Amino acid sequence: MSEPSAPDMTQPRVAVVEDEAALAEVLQYNLERAGFTADVYARGDTALEGLRARPPDVVLLDLMLPGLDGLELARILKRDERTARIPILVLTAKGEEVDRIVGLELGADDYITKPFSPREVVLRVKAVLRRARPPESAVAAAAAGEPPTAWLEAGGLRLDPEGHRLFVGDDEVTLTPIEFRLLHFLLERKGRAQSRAQLLADIWGYSEDVDSRTVDTHVRRLRKKLGDEGNRVETVIGVGYRLRR
Repeated sequence: MSEPSAPDMTQPRVAVVEDEAALAEVLQYNLERAGFTADVYARGDTALEGLRARPPDVVLLDLMLPGLDGLELARILKRDERTARIPILVLTAKGEEVDRIVGLELGADDYITKPFSPREVVLRVKAVLRRARPPESAVAAAAAGEPPTAWLEAGGLRLDPEGHRLFVGDDEVTLTPIEFRLLHFLLERKGRAQSRAQLLADIWGYSEDVDSRTVDTHVRRLRKKLGDEGNRVETVIGVGYRLRR
C-alpha cells in the first residue's frame, strides 16, 4: 500500500483509513481518477498522527482497524479542535449496525455499507464537499457588501447563519456542520413537514436511495444538544420532521 504522497494543494484531499489493502488501493485509484488527492492509512494510530499533521477535506473511515479502532479514532478526531470539522464517512459491513449508529452518534456525517461501488463512494465524497462549502449566494452577497443574513429564531432557539452560531436561551451550543445545516433548514421552514427524502437531498446532497436512518440518528443527536428546546423538532409520522413555531 502506498504511503501518503506530497499534497497537491489544488485538489481536495481524502484520507482513506482502511486496512484491507486491495480495497484501499481501489478507493485510492478511483478517487484520484475523479480529481482528488488520496492519502491512505492502514492503521488507526498512524492515521491519527497523519490526520493531525495534515488534516484532509474528508475522511473515509473503516471501523475495524489495527492499532486504534475506527470508533475511537472518530471520537478523538471530533474532540480535537484541529480535526473536529472534518467530515467523516464511515465504511461498515452489513452486520455492523450497532457500530454504524455509534459512529453517527460520535459525529460521523454518514456511512457507506460494504460491499459498495467505487462510483458510490466518489459521489458521496463529492456530496460531502458540496455541503462543506458556503452557498454561492452567500459568497456573492459578501463580495457585494450586502448586509448579513438575519438570525433565525423559534422559541428559545436563535441561529446566526453567517456566524455559524446557535444560542439556546442564553447559552451558546456547538453543533457539527451537518447538525447546523439540518437545524438551519428546519428553521427556514418552520411549521412545515419535511420528508426524510427531502432532508437527504437538501442536507446531505443525496439524490439516490439512501438509508433514512442517517436522518433519524442526526435528528436524535440534535434534539439532545438542544435540551428542552429539542422537543420543538417534531416527528411527523409517515413523513419526516417539522420544527414547531
